[in-house]
Amino acid sequence: MEYGPREITTPFRPIPLEVPEGMKPNEFFNSTENLNDLVHNNGLLMNPENLLLYRKALGHSTEFDTSIIYNTSQVILNPLGRPVRRTQVPEDVRHVWNRMNQIIIEYMLEAYPDPADHLLLAGEASLDATWPLTSPGVPSIRMLHNHFISFPMDQLRQAELADPKNPNLSDGGQHSLFQAYMRDVYREFFDSALELKVLKPISSEESGIKLTGYPQGLPCWEIRGGGAALKNIRFWHEYDAILEGFIDFYRTFFSQVSTRNAPMPRDVYYPEQIESMLLFNNDFLATAKRVRDRCIVDAKYANSVRWQPAFKQLIYRNEAGKLIVTISQNSIGNAITELLGVVVKRVPDAEAYEKAEPALLERLLEVRRRLIEADLGSGIATDYWVAE
Repeated sequence: MEYGPREITTPFRPIPLEVPEGMKPNEFFNSTENLNDLVHNNGLLMNPENLLLYRKALGHSTEFDTSIIYNTSQVILNPLGRPVRRTQVPEDVRHVWNRMNQIIIEYMLEAYPDPADHLLLAGEASLDATWPLTSPGVPSIRMLHNHFISFPMDQLRQAELADPKNPNLSDGGQHSLFQAYMRDVYREFFDSALELKVLKPISSEESGIKLTGYPQGLPCWEIRGGGAALKNIRFWHEYDAILEGFIDFYRTFFSQVSTRNAPMPRDVYYPEQIESMLLFNNDFLATAKRVRDRCIVDAKYANSVRWQPAFKQLIYRNEAGKLIVTISQNSIGNAITELLGVVVKRVPDAEAYEKAEPALLERLLEVRRRLIEADLGSGIATDYWVAE
């Protein structure tokens, strides 16, 4: 058995969607018109908080693949003004979001109990407002959305090895920058700022997926108590705390890249730790200088910098059965699966997709039933299923 990142092929049914003349596809995908189409053709469930559960028409897996999106397309028409991370979402919406996540992950663990048989992941990717909608690799819909995916391990074992030099597998070098020059302060900041009881920091050896060798070098935390812990609101508070710590670190670092000796950013979550651990750390400030100096002489590099926080945060299960949380920079728009060493090549093949579709829909409709039962929304009817 060879170990390393895998590249799999996933079929999809071609989408009969016409992009208006003069628009780029990503510009249209973020329009209210397209979101209406998403609801009517692939919507599974909607609730008063504008959280939409939908079938991924252009998915990563035909085994299990669904998303929740905070569909603000009707109430915030400016695509760059829509919430793109949980910290920007009203508290009541985030509460419902967390409950939906817990129920879907619980179903996945129940449907796929053996970690040797299926790789499970649930997580979100966030952009920032400085990232043009038409840039290569930008997700097609720029709104807060979460992914829930299951990959059969046999499919991954039999897949070809992915090119390890694929830039999407390295997150564009931005993460390696953190790792190479200030790994210690990065980890120490999390350890000092966060008061964790449910989550426990673990090493790369414990957190990795043996088959792919990923994630590589990312901070990881094991969920004490496994799936049952997700029913504890404390877990979701700690999950948010990791994101808040990441945002503080990111904003502080790139403010120093932008302006030498910049003051602490406004409205940070952990001001004491920023002052004592980051703004007085020579490795941290020297790395900011390294990036600043390169930005001055390298226009392409400077253009690739995401000045506002852009991240991927996910929960996944490795072969040892551990449920793990990790977070990473989102510097070039790589797919969330690639954090775990899974590159997905999506190909139009209606016949292959339709063979997998009945079983996939059965699983998605069961998830919907559980969400409806928990008063988390109402079913949506499409040409493929009825509303419950």
